[in-house]
Amino acid sequence: MTTPSLFVPPPGYERIRVVGSFEKLVETPLAAGVNALCWPRTLPGDFGEVVAALEAGQGITPLDEARLRELRLSTAGSVAREVLLEDQQRLFDLGLLPSLDCVNGYLNAPETGPIRTDVQSFHVDSATVEADTWLCTYHGTASQGLRNDEAVRRIDLPETRAALLSLYGGEDAAEFRTFLNNHYYDVHYAPLPQAQVWDFGLGHLWRIATEYPDSPVPPCIHRAPPTLPGQPARLLLIS
Repeated sequence: MTTPSLFVPPPGYERIRVVGSFEKLVETPLAAGVNALCWPRTLPGDFGEVVAALEAGQGITPLDEARLRELRLSTAGSVAREVLLEDQQRLFDLGLLPSLDCVNGYLNAPETGPIRTDVQSFHVDSATVEADTWLCTYHGTASQGLRNDEAVRRIDLPETRAALLSLYGGEDAAEFRTFLNNHYYDVHYAPLPQAQVWDFGLGHLWRIATEYPDSPVPPCIHRAPPTLPGQPARLLLIS
Protein backbone atom coordinates (compact mmCIF):
# COMPACT_ATOMS: atom_id res chain seq x y z
CA MET A 1 0.00 0.00 0.00
CA THR A 2 1.31 3.44 -0.91
CA THR A 3 0.36 7.05 -0.36
CA PRO A 4 -0.15 9.43 -3.29
CA SER A 5 2.88 11.39 -4.49
CA LEU A 6 1.02 14.20 -6.22
CA PHE A 7 1.03 17.58 -4.53
CA VAL A 8 -0.38 20.60 -6.31
CA PRO A 9 0.00 23.98 -4.58
CA PRO A 10 -3.09 26.22 -4.46
CA PRO A 11 -3.50 27.96 -7.85
CA GLY A 12 -1.70 31.27 -8.00
CA TYR A 13 -0.11 30.83 -4.58
CA GLU A 14 3.66 31.33 -4.73
CA ARG A 15 4.61 30.86 -1.09
CA ILE A 16 4.96 27.07 -1.52
CA ARG A 17 7.94 25.55 -3.31
CA VAL A 18 8.24 21.88 -4.27
CA VAL A 19 11.71 20.29 -4.07
CA GLY A 20 12.99 16.98 -5.36
CA SER A 21 15.03 15.55 -2.48
CA PHE A 22 15.64 15.66 1.24
CA GLU A 23 18.91 17.47 0.61
CA LYS A 24 17.05 20.22 -1.26
CA LEU A 25 14.52 20.40 1.55
CA VAL A 26 17.37 21.11 3.97
CA GLU A 27 19.37 23.47 1.77
CA THR A 28 16.66 25.61 0.16
CA PRO A 29 16.22 28.89 2.04
CA LEU A 30 12.84 30.10 3.17
CA ALA A 31 13.16 33.45 1.43
CA ALA A 32 11.80 35.62 -1.40
CA GLY A 33 8.27 35.13 -0.08
CA VAL A 34 8.45 31.31 0.08
CA ASN A 35 7.37 30.09 3.53
CA ALA A 36 6.72 26.38 2.87
CA LEU A 37 8.87 23.71 1.24
CA CYS A 38 7.44 20.35 0.22
CA TRP A 39 9.27 17.16 -0.73
CA PRO A 40 6.48 15.11 -2.33
CA ARG A 41 6.83 11.35 -1.97
CA THR A 42 5.11 8.07 -2.72
CA LEU A 43 5.82 5.98 0.37
CA PRO A 44 5.87 2.18 0.35
CA GLY A 45 4.33 0.12 3.13
CA ASP A 46 1.07 -0.16 5.04
CA PHE A 47 0.87 2.60 7.63
CA GLY A 48 -2.69 1.63 8.49
CA GLU A 49 -1.37 -1.71 9.73
CA VAL A 50 1.07 0.11 12.01
CA VAL A 51 -1.80 2.14 13.46
CA ALA A 52 -3.93 -0.97 13.97
CA ALA A 53 -1.09 -2.86 15.66
CA LEU A 54 -0.54 -0.03 18.13
CA GLU A 55 -4.08 -0.45 19.52
CA ALA A 56 -3.76 3.11 20.77
CA GLY A 57 -6.46 4.59 22.97
CA GLN A 58 -7.92 8.05 22.68
CA GLY A 59 -5.48 10.93 22.68
CA ILE A 60 -1.86 11.19 21.58
CA THR A 61 0.44 8.16 21.83
CA PRO A 62 4.17 8.97 21.44
CA LEU A 63 6.15 6.39 19.47
CA ASP A 64 9.82 5.64 19.85
CA GLU A 65 11.95 3.02 18.14
CA ALA A 66 11.45 0.46 20.90
CA ARG A 67 7.64 0.76 20.69
CA LEU A 68 7.71 0.39 16.92
CA ARG A 69 10.15 -2.52 16.95
CA GLU A 70 7.95 -4.56 19.27
CA LEU A 71 4.99 -4.48 16.87
CA ARG A 72 4.22 -7.70 15.01
CA LEU A 73 3.74 -6.65 11.40
CA SER A 74 3.47 -8.14 7.93
CA THR A 75 6.03 -7.34 5.27
CA ALA A 76 4.07 -4.24 4.19
CA GLY A 77 3.71 -3.06 7.78
CA SER A 78 7.42 -3.62 8.41
CA VAL A 79 8.29 -1.51 5.37
CA ALA A 80 6.13 1.32 6.73
CA ARG A 81 7.84 1.01 10.13
CA GLU A 82 11.26 1.41 8.52
CA VAL A 83 10.07 4.54 6.68
CA LEU A 84 8.94 6.06 9.98
CA LEU A 85 12.24 5.28 11.66
CA GLU A 86 14.27 6.54 8.70
CA ASP A 87 12.44 9.87 8.61
CA GLN A 88 12.79 10.30 12.34
CA GLN A 89 16.54 9.58 12.10
CA ARG A 90 16.90 12.10 9.26
CA LEU A 91 15.69 14.85 11.58
CA PHE A 92 17.74 13.61 14.52
CA ASP A 93 20.81 13.85 12.27
CA LEU A 94 20.01 17.53 11.68
CA GLY A 95 20.14 18.14 15.42
CA LEU A 96 16.35 18.35 15.71
CA LEU A 97 14.09 16.63 18.25
CA PRO A 98 11.31 15.09 16.17
CA SER A 99 8.21 13.62 17.74
CA LEU A 100 6.42 10.69 16.11
CA ASP A 101 2.86 10.33 17.39
CA CYS A 102 -0.29 8.34 16.83
CA VAL A 103 -3.06 10.94 17.17
CA ASN A 104 -6.41 9.38 17.96
CA GLY A 105 -8.38 12.51 18.79
CA TYR A 106 -7.62 15.14 21.42
CA LEU A 107 -8.57 14.85 25.07
CA ASN A 108 -8.33 18.55 25.94
CA ALA A 109 -11.64 20.11 26.92
CA PRO A 110 -13.18 22.57 24.44
CA GLU A 111 -11.92 26.08 25.03
CA THR A 112 -14.48 28.68 26.02
CA GLY A 113 -12.40 31.86 25.85
CA PRO A 114 -12.44 34.49 23.10
CA ILE A 115 -9.86 32.54 21.05
CA ARG A 116 -9.14 28.84 20.69
CA THR A 117 -5.45 28.16 21.23
CA ASP A 118 -5.28 24.43 20.47
CA VAL A 119 -3.57 22.88 17.41
CA GLN A 120 -6.89 22.43 15.60
CA SER A 121 -7.17 26.21 15.29
CA PHE A 122 -5.31 27.83 12.39
CA HIS A 123 -2.07 29.12 13.85
CA VAL A 124 1.60 29.78 13.22
CA ASP A 125 4.48 28.34 15.20
CA SER A 126 6.68 30.86 16.95
CA ALA A 127 10.21 30.95 18.35
CA THR A 128 12.59 33.44 19.93
CA VAL A 129 15.38 32.50 17.49
CA GLU A 130 15.51 31.32 13.88
CA ALA A 131 13.69 28.00 13.57
CA ASP A 132 11.56 25.97 11.16
CA THR A 133 8.82 23.39 11.64
CA TRP A 134 9.12 19.98 9.97
CA LEU A 135 6.13 17.70 9.57
CA CYS A 136 4.73 14.72 7.71
CA THR A 137 1.39 12.89 7.97
CA TYR A 138 1.65 9.19 7.08
CA HIS A 139 -1.87 8.01 7.83
CA GLY A 140 -5.24 9.57 8.55
CA THR A 141 -6.21 13.11 7.68
CA ALA A 142 -3.33 15.38 6.69
CA SER A 143 -2.49 18.75 8.18
CA GLN A 144 -4.17 21.75 6.59
CA GLY A 145 -2.85 25.13 5.49
CA LEU A 146 -4.28 28.59 4.98
CA ARG A 147 -2.95 31.19 2.55
CA ASN A 148 -1.50 34.23 4.30
CA ASP A 149 -3.49 36.53 2.06
CA GLU A 150 -6.72 34.74 2.99
CA ALA A 151 -6.35 35.00 6.75
CA VAL A 152 -6.47 37.57 9.53
CA ARG A 153 -5.11 37.37 13.05
CA ARG A 154 -7.98 36.71 15.40
CA ILE A 155 -6.75 39.43 17.77
CA ASP A 156 -7.26 41.94 14.93
CA LEU A 157 -10.98 41.18 14.65
CA PRO A 158 -12.69 44.06 16.48
CA GLU A 159 -15.18 41.93 18.43
CA THR A 160 -12.51 39.44 19.45
CA ARG A 161 -10.07 42.16 20.49
CA ALA A 162 -12.79 43.82 22.56
CA ALA A 163 -13.50 40.51 24.30
CA LEU A 164 -9.79 40.02 25.00
CA LEU A 165 -9.51 43.54 26.40
CA SER A 166 -12.42 42.79 28.68
CA LEU A 167 -10.73 39.58 29.80
CA TYR A 168 -7.45 41.42 30.36
CA GLY A 169 -9.10 44.24 32.28
CA GLY A 170 -6.83 47.01 31.05
CA GLU A 171 -6.01 49.29 28.14
CA ASP A 172 -4.86 48.41 24.62
CA ALA A 173 -1.21 49.21 25.26
CA ALA A 174 2.15 47.43 25.45
CA GLU A 175 1.16 45.41 28.52
CA PHE A 176 -1.93 44.14 26.71
CA ARG A 177 0.18 42.99 23.78
CA THR A 178 2.42 41.12 26.21
CA PHE A 179 -0.69 39.47 27.64
CA LEU A 180 -1.74 38.38 24.13
CA ASN A 181 1.69 36.93 23.45
CA ASN A 182 1.97 35.13 26.79
CA HIS A 183 -1.33 33.34 26.16
CA TYR A 184 -0.58 32.58 22.46
CA TYR A 185 -3.61 34.58 21.36
CA ASP A 186 -1.52 36.46 18.79
CA VAL A 187 -0.53 33.38 16.73
CA HIS A 188 -4.05 32.21 15.83
CA TYR A 189 -5.78 33.13 12.60
CA ALA A 190 -9.27 33.22 11.14
CA PRO A 191 -9.96 32.45 7.47
CA LEU A 192 -11.45 35.25 5.41
CA PRO A 193 -14.82 34.52 3.78
CA GLN A 194 -13.27 33.59 0.41
CA ALA A 195 -10.50 31.45 1.92
CA GLN A 196 -9.69 28.05 0.44
CA VAL A 197 -8.05 25.64 2.89
CA TRP A 198 -5.28 23.59 1.31
CA ASP A 199 -4.08 20.11 2.24
CA PHE A 200 -0.52 19.11 3.12
CA GLY A 201 -1.19 15.62 1.73
CA LEU A 202 -0.02 12.22 2.91
CA GLY A 203 3.58 11.08 2.81
CA HIS A 204 5.05 14.46 1.90
CA LEU A 205 7.78 15.85 4.14
CA TRP A 206 7.43 19.57 4.81
CA ARG A 207 9.58 22.36 6.18
CA ILE A 208 7.58 25.48 7.00
CA ALA A 209 8.41 28.94 8.29
CA THR A 210 7.81 29.95 11.90
CA GLU A 211 7.37 33.39 13.40
CA TYR A 212 10.60 34.68 14.93
CA PRO A 213 12.33 38.09 15.17
CA ASP A 214 13.54 39.39 11.78
CA SER A 215 12.20 36.41 9.84
CA PRO A 216 12.52 37.18 6.10
CA VAL A 217 9.14 35.61 5.28
CA PRO A 218 5.73 35.46 6.96
CA PRO A 219 5.08 32.28 8.95
CA CYS A 220 3.11 29.43 7.41
CA ILE A 221 -0.47 29.23 8.75
CA HIS A 222 -1.59 25.66 9.45
CA ARG A 223 -3.60 23.43 11.76
CA ALA A 224 -4.25 19.86 12.73
CA PRO A 225 -7.40 18.72 10.92
CA PRO A 226 -10.66 18.80 12.89
CA THR A 227 -11.37 15.53 14.69
CA LEU A 228 -14.49 13.93 13.25
CA PRO A 229 -16.23 10.71 14.38
CA GLY A 230 -15.18 7.62 12.48
CA GLN A 231 -11.97 9.05 11.08
CA PRO A 232 -8.82 6.90 11.34
CA ALA A 233 -6.05 7.82 13.73
CA ARG A 234 -3.21 9.93 12.34
CA LEU A 235 0.47 9.04 12.19
CA LEU A 236 2.34 12.33 12.43
CA LEU A 237 6.01 13.31 12.52
CA ILE A 238 6.68 16.85 13.72
CA SER A 239 9.66 18.84 14.93
